[in-house]
Amino acid sequence: MTTTATATTADARDTSAGLVGAAIAVCAWSTGTVLAKGIEMGGLAIGTYRFWMFSLALIVWMRLRGAAFTWHSVRSTAFGGIALGADIALFFSAVKETSIVNATIIGSLQPILVGVIAARFFGEKIRARDALWSLVALAGVIIVVTTTSTNDVSNIKGDLLALGAMFSWSAYFIASKRSKGAVTPTEFTAGTALWTAIIVTPLGFAFGQDMSLPSAKNWALLVAMAVGSGIIGHVLMNWSLVRIPLWVGSTFTLLIPVFSALIAWAFLDESLVVRQAIAMAVVIGALTMIVRRQAAESKADRLRVEPAT
Repeated sequence: MTTTATATTADARDTSAGLVGAAIAVCAWSTGTVLAKGIEMGGLAIGTYRFWMFSLALIVWMRLRGAAFTWHSVRSTAFGGIALGADIALFFSAVKETSIVNATIIGSLQPILVGVIAARFFGEKIRARDALWSLVALAGVIIVVTTTSTNDVSNIKGDLLALGAMFSWSAYFIASKRSKGAVTPTEFTAGTALWTAIIVTPLGFAFGQDMSLPSAKNWALLVAMAVGSGIIGHVLMNWSLVRIPLWVGSTFTLLIPVFSALIAWAFLDESLVVRQAIAMAVVIGALTMIVRRQAAESKADRLRVEPAT
């Protein structure tokens, strides 16, 4: 009885830590969009240097800590790596064919798809109230994105590519959730980043992008992106996804366009109108309600078992 209670308490604490980790991860991911604006390189070229840098950095770091990165690591992370590489390639192609608004909104539908999969295959229970708050957050994201863009170019081909990117991004989250017990979160992140680098590099040449060595300024921004949205963002989210419900981690990604817009407003002097500010507050408020419920349930779990210890 004591062993079971101790395990339940540890799981509840893991959930609380996972919620914090996921929040920090999406903040780190949000910086990537802003940093990319300052890098004078094509999207696939940025992806090539970014993923090679942070995959190799993680592998070296693991070696220094005495953790092995083996062929088992490479094989076990293949699905997640291919999914992440496909997401980057498809999204890059999508924004060439359709508006950034369309591509971003389609990508924001990911929590709905992941929520269905989480309920069907992972046995996760999504309360009606949480589902409603998720839809409120999605509506807020749509307002934020549509208010910022002036690009009206769109077509069905680009929208389908964006849909493919959304499915690939969802598959990456699912692969991360399923990696528990097979590889560590750091190992999963290093492996998927390596696979992504291998996939994106030839695509950069195929799309005719300039793949030459970056300038000093671009190197600095690429390093910042690799550390921030790469190492911090991906490692923390993958660490969190094995501790929190899959659908919650996916829903957290709705904060990315919100935080990106706030960072651009604060540091790049991009405009921010009242309607956007209200929509951002709605998104943050809706996700706060979800997090509060998850945290409350974790606390209730601890209180139920602690007397037994």
